[in-house]
Amino acid sequence: MFTRQTTQIIAHRGSKGTRPENTLLAFQAALDAGADGIETDVQLSRDHQMIIMHDEQVDRTTTGTGLVRELTLAQLKVLDAGIRIDPAYAGTRIPTLDEVIQLLQRNHFTGIFNLELKTNKFPYPGIERQLATYFQHQSIGFRLVFSSFRAQSLLTLRGLYPQAEYAKLFQTASRQAKRMQRLHQVADLHPDIRWVKAHRFWLPHMQLRPWTVNTTADMTYCFKHHFAGIITDYPARAVRLRRQIQGESDSWKKS
Repeated sequence: MFTRQTTQIIAHRGSKGTRPENTLLAFQAALDAGADGIETDVQLSRDHQMIIMHDEQVDRTTTGTGLVRELTLAQLKVLDAGIRIDPAYAGTRIPTLDEVIQLLQRNHFTGIFNLELKTNKFPYPGIERQLATYFQHQSIGFRLVFSSFRAQSLLTLRGLYPQAEYAKLFQTASRQAKRMQRLHQVADLHPDIRWVKAHRFWLPHMQLRPWTVNTTADMTYCFKHHFAGIITDYPARAVRLRRQIQGESDSWKKS
C-alpha cells in the first residue's frame, strides 16, 4: 500500500514555458522557482561531445540549421539559442552536459536530475558508455535518473552504470514499459499525461511521473492523486499550486 507522498515537480527542459528551453537560463530559472528536479535531453555532436538539445535538428530553437550529429561543438556554440524566444535572451548558447552539471553543482543541487537519452531516432552508438564514463568521474550530490523512449539504451546504460535510477518514457506503448518495470529493468514510468488521463480509473497513480503537465487542471489532478512527480514547462506555477493542494514540500531547496 502506498503512502501519501509529496509530488515532485520536475522542470521540463528547465523552465521551458518562461525561458529558452534547454539552456542554462532555463535551468537556473527552474532552480530559483523551487523545482525538485530538472529534466533535459542529451545527444552527441559530430565530434562526439555531449550536447543538451531536445530536437535532432537545431532549426526550431536556434539561428542555425542542420542535425546536431552533423555539427561540431564549435559550430553549435556559435548558434543563438535564445533570440527566437525573445530578443532579451539574444546570445544564449547551447550548453554541453558538463556545463549543466557544473551549474547544478554551483547551486548545491540535491534534487532529481532526469537525463533523457535522445536515441529513439538516431541511436548515437557509444553514447551509453560515454555517459557512464562521464558520471563515474563525477562527484554528484543529486539523484540521477536516466530515461529514454528507446528501451535498449536504458538496458545498455544500466549494465554500465547500475547505480543510477532508470525510467521508461512512453506515449501509448505502455505494455513494454510496464514489462520493464515488472522485470525491475526500470524503477519508474514516465507516460504522456494524455495516456494517463485515458487510463485514470485503474492506474497505480503514485508510481508515475507524467509529461508534459502544464494546465492547472492536469496539475491539480496529479497533485490530488499524489503522483510520484510531474514533468512540467512551468515549475514556478506548479510549486504554487502544489503548496495550495499538498501543503509545504520536502523540496531540495527551501524557499
